[in-house]
Amino acid sequence: MSAQTAYSVDASQPDNYYGYRSFKKGKFAFRRDEYFVHIDWPKGSHTLPADAFLRALQRDVAWNFFYGTVNFDSVFGTLNHYGTVDMFCGTFNDAYKEGGLDYMETYKSEDLMTTFKAILDDWTNAGYDPFAAPEETKMAFGRKDGDNKKAIERLRVTANRMVGIPGDTPPRTDAMGYPVNRQFADVEQDKPEVYPEPGFEKEVAGFNLFAYLSRSDVTWNPSVCSVVKESLYCPTSEEFTLPVEHGNDRVEWFMQMSDEIVWVVKDKETGRPRARVTCKPGDICAMPADIRHQGFSPKRSMLLVWENASNEIPKLINEGKAPVVPVKF
Repeated sequence: MSAQTAYSVDASQPDNYYGYRSFKKGKFAFRRDEYFVHIDWPKGSHTLPADAFLRALQRDVAWNFFYGTVNFDSVFGTLNHYGTVDMFCGTFNDAYKEGGLDYMETYKSEDLMTTFKAILDDWTNAGYDPFAAPEETKMAFGRKDGDNKKAIERLRVTANRMVGIPGDTPPRTDAMGYPVNRQFADVEQDKPEVYPEPGFEKEVAGFNLFAYLSRSDVTWNPSVCSVVKESLYCPTSEEFTLPVEHGNDRVEWFMQMSDEIVWVVKDKETGRPRARVTCKPGDICAMPADIRHQGFSPKRSMLLVWENASNEIPKLINEGKAPVVPVKF
């Protein structure tokens, strides 16, 4: 789901041959050409396709570095400490660590965010939307050609109580300018009938979650639709590939609401394969706190993510006072 925000642009070096600016942060250097993004650090260098890098960068920005580790791929990513954030290459890759190529730097969160927003702004061309499914947007490739600030400045919709409660985030309707997505044309748009007792009109409400998600204009970007203390319900619509491998720092619950997602699960520290999970409508699974996962959705699907937002959980897990799995058999 989307909202708008402003951002400041970080300093950079002069334009390169392709029209893109190059960026430095600490001892990391970033540059792009027509097809690829190149990352250099004191111990090595790495190359990613431009579209894959921008889709991952867009989520890292929109999620404010999210929970735990955001792996752009098997080499580069960020690790959130909620106030500071690590940027790394090879830290969670056995081969890089064994070869002595792993490297990490730590920044204040807002400091690295400024740099990431500046890169995203300069490297996203007109017509390309990193939030969209490939069929819905132009390609990310080619020389510098304008920008797409409207797309990249989206943020997650975050309700403080529940979507639709007076004074909180309203549900998406056609009147708000969000059409039903092409792959959700069969989703009913009817609204629930709610009859609160007198005096509770601002406390009791309801909305059609399927209709809400059918009008999502982004993929793989969970909104927060309800909040009960530290319990967050975060529904999202998914199509194509989750642009990152998310390394949890807490248990994360998934409920498949429609269609199908295939999850590839790896060890968080090494990247070694752990499991392959296929979720169909009604399936519920938990992603442990010691793994990384990436989803593949062949058709646009609906997923409900349940998060416990407590800041104490990572500390308790690190101290061995909380388990990395929801239940032990």
